[in-house]
This record gives sequence, structure tokens and C-alpha cells, in this order.
Amino acid sequence: MSYEFDKEYWSTHWDSAHGESGLPPHPALAAEVAGLHPGTAVDAGSGEGAEAFWLAARGWDVTAVDISAHAVQRAATRFPSDAGAGSLSWVEADLTAWEPDRRFDLVTTFYAHPAIPQHAFYERISRWVNRGGTLLIVGHQDDERHGHGHTHPENAVTEPERVRALLDPADWVVRTAEIRERVVASRNGAQIALRDVVVRAERI
Repeated sequence: MSYEFDKEYWSTHWDSAHGESGLPPHPALAAEVAGLHPGTAVDAGSGEGAEAFWLAARGWDVTAVDISAHAVQRAATRFPSDAGAGSLSWVEADLTAWEPDRRFDLVTTFYAHPAIPQHAFYERISRWVNRGGTLLIVGHQDDERHGHGHTHPENAVTEPERVRALLDPADWVVRTAEIRERVVASRNGAQIALRDVVVRAERI
């Protein structure tokens, strides 16, 4: 099964009936980025904004972009732009069409699913990374391929080797490309086992 991840889909996903999850930043963010010197960053598909705020609180100048007006408004209310040591700008935009006016020292994305093929999206945002900058991609593993119970749409999954294949070795050094397992609580309190694809690469 696949979904049409367009503006209507994400507007419905993030509407007021969805409720605020209050989830903390993804653990891969601190694990992969904590040692980097703060600079400019963009979080592609920023959702409720936890990752963008984590970066801003540690001195990054962050542009957080999401297609859903409700998600952007909720994040801006939850995390004021003047909170933290860095800066935080919220942008409502379609990441399949939006183009930044500069490159960034850090480009991150966490479970973002656009209305273009998943790997075309990863290749697109990789162009926004400065030389010497970092790309951090966190996605869902292909659950059906590996026989796990929690299933994601077929156009919302990836594998470390598939992301690595997008990055030309002449331009990138891949520092991390692996699967990480974790358990999270659903809204009804049930425990869900996730297998995350985590890829961090440095542009050379």
C-alpha cells in the first residue's frame, strides 16, 4: 500500500483533531549532531518542531520547513523563534518545490514523506548542504521486506544502502549508515518497536 503524501494528506494529519504528541527530538539527532560546531541548518519536514528547537537551543540558526500550516503554527507556538542560543525561522512550504536561497551547514530530515519518490526527495535535499556540511537522514526501514509487525506505506520506507547509493563518493563521506531499533509508546499507550534508517554524511 502507498499513500499520496500531498498537502491535503499532511493538512489532515496535522489538523487540530490530531492533537499535539509532545514527542521529544529523535534520539539520532543528539547522537549524530552533538559534536558538530553550530552553523546554519534546515530541518526538512519539521512537523511539531522538536528537532528544530533542539538545534536552535544549541546555537544553530535553523530554518524549519513543513507543508502543513497547522504544523508550522503549532510548532511556532510551542517553540518561540527567540528561544535558545541560535535562531529559529518557521516556513510553510512544499519541499518538492521550495528552494532555499543558500546552502546550509546541516540539513536534517526525520520521517518526512513528500509527494515525490522518497529517494528523489533525499537526493533533492542533499543539494542544500555546504561543502564541509552534514546531511542527516532518518527514515523508516522497509518493514515488510524484513518481516516486522509495524508496517509503513511502501513509498515511505528506505534502507541504509539505498540512501548511501544516492551519495557520490567523490562528493560525500558517509559517517553513519545503519539500522537502529527503539521502542516508542503510541497515543493509546501501546509499545511499538521501530527500526530506523540513520544515515549521516559529510559533503567534501
